[in-house]
Amino acid sequence: MKEKMALFAFILLGLPGMAAGQAPAQAQNPLQRQYREGETLVYQMTGVNESWHYTVKAEGVVKKEASGTFVEEYAWKDLVSDGQPAVLAPGTESFRQRLTLDPNVNPSGPDLSKADPRLIGPTLDFMTFYVDLWLALKTGQVTKPGDHFYFPMGTPSSWADGSRVLVGVSSVDFDFTLQSVDKASGTAVLVVKHVPPETPHIPLPAAWMQAPVAGTANNWVELMKQPDGKFLGGVGQETFTVELKVSLADGKILSGTMDNVVKTVMRTCDDQALTQCGAPQPHEIVRKIEIALER
Repeated sequence: MKEKMALFAFILLGLPGMAAGQAPAQAQNPLQRQYREGETLVYQMTGVNESWHYTVKAEGVVKKEASGTFVEEYAWKDLVSDGQPAVLAPGTESFRQRLTLDPNVNPSGPDLSKADPRLIGPTLDFMTFYVDLWLALKTGQVTKPGDHFYFPMGTPSSWADGSRVLVGVSSVDFDFTLQSVDKASGTAVLVVKHVPPETPHIPLPAAWMQAPVAGTANNWVELMKQPDGKFLGGVGQETFTVELKVSLADGKILSGTMDNVVKTVMRTCDDQALTQCGAPQPHEIVRKIEIALER
């Protein structure tokens, strides 16, 4: 199910009570990013999205805005899809993804209309790594080894396109732990769990979607129009675990892993209201994404 992309990054764009300029003091934060204009960064991403295996490279440079803030601007290249080098769609060479770890600058999503469709998942996953660290910096609540902070976000995020994916919504809270700060190796490890809220605020088109699939309230729902005119409905529990290794010297991300599991029940239905359906079919969506900074 390649249509299921990690769009959690976008739910942070309107954080309540956390507008730009409201970041807490960062002097004692070991995760703080120290930018240097002109610095280059190259990340290799490896992904497994159900049956799809790929690698791709993000090449970035640090730029200073007229406002004095810093951004990292990335170009994407060298996509290898299921073991075969892939030619990216025309126009992709001009696509740039702008990210930042400056807690005074709110994240913004990329203009994906200019990117090869196969890069949508990787770019949004890459943004999720950045936004998780950005939010840890923004809240300022994890600064010592063992510090733990639960952020009850819960705001729904959508990946529906209105044509094939008619409904695609998930809802998560954030659970931060600063696992370690190792001065000898010059690294810190941050673990961020994306977990179901106690009350997920997601639309459930059919009554059968109310029953919990995996021990918590369902926080993931999808309704897809099929080529044969039928409809595929699914509901379940989605969780993410993101682990980031961060440089103590300058706060850049050295490596990251993301384990994403969606435990679902899927039903094929004759109607869009999902009332005339076949038997429920359990289905587990498993994705694993890794990034590593090339030295």
